[in-house]
Amino acid sequence: MIDLLDPTNVITRMFNSENYDQLYNYCKDLLKKDPTDMLALQNISLSLIYLKNYEEALVYCDKVLEIKPSDTYALKNKIFALESLKQYDDVLKLCEGILLTNPKDTWALNTMGISLNELDRHKDALQYYDTSLVIDPNDVTALMNKAISLSHFGNYQDAINYYDLAQRIDSSLREIPLAKSKLFEKLNMTDEAFLAAQGVLNKDMAKIKSDAKENKCSVFHQFCDDEFQNLDSK
Repeated sequence: MIDLLDPTNVITRMFNSENYDQLYNYCKDLLKKDPTDMLALQNISLSLIYLKNYEEALVYCDKVLEIKPSDTYALKNKIFALESLKQYDDVLKLCEGILLTNPKDTWALNTMGISLNELDRHKDALQYYDTSLVIDPNDVTALMNKAISLSHFGNYQDAINYYDLAQRIDSSLREIPLAKSKLFEKLNMTDEAFLAAQGVLNKDMAKIKSDAKENKCSVFHQFCDDEFQNLDSK
């Protein structure tokens, strides 16, 4: 039988229902009884992050880390809060600590890269994305972040290709088509920019352009015709 008053169950219900103010107050009461209650410390910091009270969240993350310095959950919450406060140098130091323990932590590698991007250290950021992609070639986050770094160097075609790889892995990512489209525009490739905005993969663009040329129509009309035919076939 489930104990509905058990703190773990109470906290889970509050979190799932997105009652973050209530979660904060509940954890605060638990900490009055026991200031070292790890469940309460972890979840009060989490509630504060969702409430966007990042400064106070850091206080509770540090309380957890005083008790358990290697607590990954608290470290990652602290890193998220620091990122939100744009304290990227502090993020780098914490990620370096995680990577000393686990050099293959792709989350830390990507977070290092993102912070380096924010500090305009795009060349350094690329090294971390590349390392992450050696560990996991299908790391969508690393692929997209590498595309962002490459675009800062003006390597628009390479950036497009990395966005395209990420899109092949996860077609639900809505930000990719627009990002690809903008980069095609920078290359003055208007047809490709239009097709990219519609979510068309790079490998499918050549056929649409070829069909448009054969049918003596614009790429826009060819794409629309293809879409209508696909709808009719369904």
